Amino acid sequence: MVPPDSTPLTKSQREIMEIIWEKGEVTVSEVRDALEAKRKLARNTVLTMMVRLEERGWLQHRTQGRTFIYSAARPRVASLGMKVSQMVDRLFAGSPEDLVTALIEYRGLTSEETERIREMIEQAELKQKRTRKRGGKRS
Repeated sequence: MVPPDSTPLTKSQREIMEIIWEKGEVTVSEVRDALEAKRKLARNTVLTMMVRLEERGWLQHRTQGRTFIYSAARPRVASLGMKVSQMVDRLFAGSPEDLVTALIEYRGLTSEETERIREMIEQAELKQKRTRKRGGKRS
């Protein structure tokens, strides 16, 4: 398997990945057909983009006869995580605390959202403790 590339997806690559995340498994022609509603692309153009995505670790394929069947090698959340990380770096000088402060002060949170976030923080803390016990990295 190809090691994942952390470079963000381009708009076109993201469109392709959204189709694949939605459908599960696809051929190049199926992706081209799905993209056709937005713009017309040659099959070879779509193929080239999908090959690049596979080289970067976003896609994998299996062969069925002479046809390549592509599927996502990484979950949608991996792409979103990179985008959020970029946003934190760009808009909040790399400070997750400033992001959370802006979210709370300017958007507000429902009590349900607050509780879910609290649970996510608790899970992250437990994960950090387990990592430390095994001699892993410290945050």
